[in-house]
Order: sequence, then C-alpha cells, then structure tokens
Amino acid sequence: MSKRGALDSFFKPAAPKKAKYEASTEKSVHATYPYAVPHLPASITESLQFSPSEEGKVMNEQLDLDLVYYQPYVSPAVSGSMFEFLRQELFFYRVQYKINRGGVQTVINTPRFTTVFGVDATSKFGDGGMVLDAKTGKKAEASRYKCKPRPIPQCLDVLRRMTEATTGEAFNFCLVNYYANGQDSISYHSDDERFLGPDPAIASFSFGAKRDFLMKHKPIPPSTSPAPQLEPKPVKLQLGSGDMVLMRGKTQSNWLHSIPKRAGPEAHKGRINITFRKAMVKAGTENYYQYNVGTGGVYRWDSKEEKMAAWLQDKIADSAKGGEKDEQNTGKEQS
Repeated sequence: MSKRGALDSFFKPAAPKKAKYEASTEKSVHATYPYAVPHLPASITESLQFSPSEEGKVMNEQLDLDLVYYQPYVSPAVSGSMFEFLRQELFFYRVQYKINRGGVQTVINTPRFTTVFGVDATSKFGDGGMVLDAKTGKKAEASRYKCKPRPIPQCLDVLRRMTEATTGEAFNFCLVNYYANGQDSISYHSDDERFLGPDPAIASFSFGAKRDFLMKHKPIPPSTSPAPQLEPKPVKLQLGSGDMVLMRGKTQSNWLHSIPKRAGPEAHKGRINITFRKAMVKAGTENYYQYNVGTGGVYRWDSKEEKMAAWLQDKIADSAKGGEKDEQNTGKEQS
C-alpha cells in the first residue's frame, strides 16, 4: 500500500541501475555530532525516488495486528549501497547497563550498536540545529533536557521524509541499530511507551543481512464470553535488505516483536535497522538518548579491520598536533 495513484502504478518507471556508494563533499554538522556526517550520495538519493519498490502488503487479519509490509521498499539496486554508506558514515554507541542477580551487580553491553537522532513534539530544531520551543519558536531553556538532542542528519532525513509521504504518518525520531553478526539480537518487547501516545505508528527499515523478525501476541486475559476466542498465531517475517514494516494501530499495545540470534550462511554479516517514530513529550527524548547513546564512547566502522572500532578522537587530535610539530621542526632544520 502506498500513496501512488493508479497511473503511477501503471506507468511504473524502469528499475534504476545499481547505485554505487560514493563519498559526498556536503556534510551534516552539529555541535552534538562527534564528527560531520556526509550527505547521501546523489546516486543513492536519485535511486530512492523509485521507492517504494513494491506495493505494501496489509497484514491485519489477526487480533489487534495492523502491519504494512513492503518487500522491498528500497530496491536491491540501492539497498546494498545504502547499507555500506550508513555503516561507514554514522557514529554508534555500545550502551552498557547494570543488572542485579542474587545481590551481585553485573555490567552488560547492549547486544547491538545503537544511535539516535531527533527531538519530541514539544521542541523543534531551528537554524543551525538550535533547540527551540515548538509553540513559541524561542530558544528552549538549557534545563529542558538532561541529554543533548541532535537533529536527524540529511542521509537519514531523506528517508524519513520519503516514508512520511508514503505512509501519511509524521515522525520526529530516528533510531538506528547495527547488528554486527548473528549473535547480536533484541529480545521480545513492544514500543508502547506512553511518550509515543496511543496507537503509535513505527516504520522499521532493514538493510544488509537477512534476519528473522518474530512477533507474538501478548497474553490475553481469560474471557467470560461463552464464544471461544481464537488464539492469535505468531508471525515470522524474513526481513531482507530494503524491506520495511509499518507497525500501526493497536499493534504496539498488544503484540511483542524481536530479532533473535541467528546461525547459518549469513550469520557473519551485519544488518542495519532504522526505525522512525514520533515522541510526543520530552520524556521520550530523554528515554531515547539514555538507552541508545548513554555515556560511553563513540564507535565507527573500521573498513580495514571490518568491524566497529572505538573512535579515538583524542588520539586523532594528538596525532594531528604531532604532525604540526614535525612540520615546524622540519621547517627549522631546512631553513
């Protein structure tokens, strides 16, 4: 399902040629970014104009389930390049949390890399990325947030605006998860926090390795009705690169979803998941940054080592200063 008209569907343009990932000289810059994020290359942006690649399949035949499944939304001609670009250019975090078991406190690493952008509906970003009050348009007080909200970079905002046009929904947050391999996962949960409001719509994109997306209905209280109630069946979708699932209506309040660990031929490959959401109040902003950024260091894809590695800003700065000293010393020796 999409917003395209009948004529657009009938005169569907030819599939775009495979887009290659090329660096862009334009970049998204903000004081909260550890480094500038390149804009989406023109070849990828142009290919995205053909999205959605396929019409969405509505899945609402079960109790409280309301999904639209695009298989794919982004065509194979560009989804691979999109994955490579986002993995290389975005910054990520490995958030730690503590658990108590039998009086023993253990520090656990989140089993995936995460990052987040956006601000809730009570605020907005002005020129230069300044946080403004949504009603007055004036600069928000410094004490409004404990975290430091950051605007969605252009490379993700292109996809956000396209998704809004397709679905008719509005989004102000973008969460990005990187699953390094089949051992990274996320357990059963639902995105039913109060700060998302009633019946939230969430658009979830997959890029990279294929992974199972499992859903199951929350336990149903015993009914006093004499008529037997059919137990909703679990749902299993094999999300490929470029696929998108739009979850809406009563789905979040009644269903759980997960990405389990995976073995097999694609277990060594990485996957990026992008979800667009709309947070209504500032509690949502604080929550998203706490659980997806935390207080740890920055990670960036190391193409030589082929893994996420700590982004050593201090060492890079020291190296640059050392290079300047070497040049000065060299200049003195030659003079």
